[in-house]
Amino acid sequence: MTIRDQILDAALKVLRERGPARATTKEIARVAGCSEGSLYNHFENKESLFVAVIMERLPPFVALLKSLLERAGEGSVRDHLEEVARTAVAFYIEAMPLAAAALAAPDMRESLRRQNAGPHRGNEMLAIYLRLEQRLGRIHRNISPDAAAALLLGACQQRALQLPFLAEDAVIVPADRFAADLVAALMQGITP
Repeated sequence: MTIRDQILDAALKVLRERGPARATTKEIARVAGCSEGSLYNHFENKESLFVAVIMERLPPFVALLKSLLERAGEGSVRDHLEEVARTAVAFYIEAMPLAAAALAAPDMRESLRRQNAGPHRGNEMLAIYLRLEQRLGRIHRNISPDAAAALLLGACQQRALQLPFLAEDAVIVPADRFAADLVAALMQGITP
């Protein structure tokens, strides 16, 4: 394992245990077993470290969206979107605390903006995939891919936001069923 990997693992551990506001570079370095200066050999600043944690240590949402662009026209749109929904919810559950920190910290928001790494990227990438499918005739030509992406990912974000607040005895629709139901509803509006 490289020192960079150790730092990413340590950052994720500290973020989960302490939250973004209390995750200091000093504590991350201590957990990683390296000097605080070592962090800056691999990451420009704390914000770029957090972005790397999101991109490399959380459920592979961004990688999935990138792979969809290469799979347009293959398999079924429904199956692809269900995979997106399942992965997105898992990703958002992990990413929400970091997103909250980014919203609260102007420096972090600006760093994310400079890196073009904000939450808008997921919507953009999914909309690109839907446009590709639209050109292939697998998505209705009159729908807005941007709106369809926002509907799907917005519902996933809402589920991720709500789950931690549900009572322990609450009846929760399993992730696979949620994804299937969500995509079935969306498909009614976007298929030719």
